[in-house]
Amino acid sequence: MYNIKLFNNIAQEGLDQFNDKYTVSEAVENPQGIVVRSANLFEIDYNPELKAIARAGAGVNNIDIPTCTDKGIVVFNTPGANANAVKELVFAGLLMASRDIYHGMEWVKSEGKNPDLPKLVEKRKKRYAGNELAGKKLGVIGCGAIGVQVANLALRFGMEVHGYDPYMSIDAAWNLSRYVKHENTIDDIFKNCDFITLHIPMNDQTKNTINKDSISKMKDGVKILNFARGGLVNDDDILEALDSGKIGFYVTDFPNDKVSLHPNVAAIPHLGASTEESEINCAVKAAQEIKDYLENGNITNSVNLPNASMAFEGPFRICVIHKNVPKMISQITDMLSSENANIENLLNKSKKEIAYTMVDLDQKVSDAALEAIQNIENVVRVMTYTK
Repeated sequence: MYNIKLFNNIAQEGLDQFNDKYTVSEAVENPQGIVVRSANLFEIDYNPELKAIARAGAGVNNIDIPTCTDKGIVVFNTPGANANAVKELVFAGLLMASRDIYHGMEWVKSEGKNPDLPKLVEKRKKRYAGNELAGKKLGVIGCGAIGVQVANLALRFGMEVHGYDPYMSIDAAWNLSRYVKHENTIDDIFKNCDFITLHIPMNDQTKNTINKDSISKMKDGVKILNFARGGLVNDDDILEALDSGKIGFYVTDFPNDKVSLHPNVAAIPHLGASTEESEINCAVKAAQEIKDYLENGNITNSVNLPNASMAFEGPFRICVIHKNVPKMISQITDMLSSENANIENLLNKSKKEIAYTMVDLDQKVSDAALEAIQNIENVVRVMTYTK
């Protein structure tokens, strides 16, 4: 039996992935797994049985990743599950930024009780005449699950699309249209594009990607869209550029008291992934990931451990989380050989300083052997599975 603790309301379709082997609720104690959306997990107690945390969404800023890694707790997210929802809102933002729909609707609201509104509309509408997207250059910074979808759809709007992502995955590269122009530097995006949309994670390297220096390289009147993370844009610098007209319009899904009241800012209340379909997709994917790990030791979409999956070949499986240092595999297999256990399959994957080894055996090994593996220097955690 497995205990799964919930820290938010999780879509029922996700909870339905768990069978009668699982007790799933907000009240369970000593969980083996946690499913969370946006709740802050930095202050939680890590019970010794906790093996995995699944974030029903892409961002994991609410989870203490270094502590989880040190304790051998796998952290999953669900990249791509909300990509369509974000993509659609990005295009709402593009249209608002290009056609001045935003200011036009504000004016209509202000004249809403005027009986002469129909006549006023015909006189006033020229003030809100905008531009079409067709023929304009869109710069997509970050070509992951969301960025690829945005880039591909923009082509269908007749835009010239430029993409920049030095860390593009093979899957993303396969899905990205060949008509997207690949830029070798982010400065090429800044210099060439009429619209720039951000789809990168927030970290020490990407914080303030949009700042005074990068803005100075952009076209006059450029439109910026941020549906990724608030800290990617320096608020003071973009406000200065909006006041001067260097930036024509800013659409953000991360409003705050600095930018929200500016007349050329469309501040959306973090609705990027807030659709019923997206919440269902994220919940289902999170549940499937945590189940596969707890039942089989397979890791898919982990943010702190390497992805590692293999068919369960033998009746008994050992999975070891350990530091990525030499001679770890030989030490583990030597311990297993002392039990006369035959290795039927083995997989080792690493991610920076951490590694994961999966071993399928033809028989169960003793508790003493498992304890010996756990006591190997640089071993973080040992898990066992029976088919």
